Amino acid sequence: MKSFNITSKILGHMALAAALLVPMAGLHAQDAAKVGFVNTERIFREALPAKQATAKIEQEFSRREKELQELAARLKSMSDRLDKDTAIIAESERLKRQRELADLDKEFQRKQREFREDLNQRKNEELSLILDRANKVIRQIAEAEKYDIVFQEAVYFSPRIDITDKVLKALNK
Repeated sequence: MKSFNITSKILGHMALAAALLVPMAGLHAQDAAKVGFVNTERIFREALPAKQATAKIEQEFSRREKELQELAARLKSMSDRLDKDTAIIAESERLKRQRELADLDKEFQRKQREFREDLNQRKNEELSLILDRANKVIRQIAEAEKYDIVFQEAVYFSPRIDITDKVLKALNK
């Protein structure tokens, strides 16, 4: 039964590919379709606006990151001191320190989680703005150079159709 499902899915994908290629075959007889590809990961990594956004976010979150590092160091110090003193302190003192350590650990975990959530939200906001700008640039290039279609996601693409460098150049102006 599984092989039938997989086979039918493969046949379905082949039929879809054939259906998409038939109109292109007609184009090929008259005029070859002009296809382009943009590597979005490269845009996020190499574009000047992306680098500026990364620096901006790092600056925004540096104080909180430093506070987290200091809290982690304090937590480690308290834990080390408790481990060292366990044999020589009274049971009540040990329990008190363990509670303090557990409370501090909860606070650290909460602040760390909030930091990650806020950081991810800011990154997503900035990436969305960069993607919007990149899409406008891609549209401009596609219209100016008469591309029929430009892909941003692909399992494989030929370097011959990669227009990422053109997009990066326009974004970096």
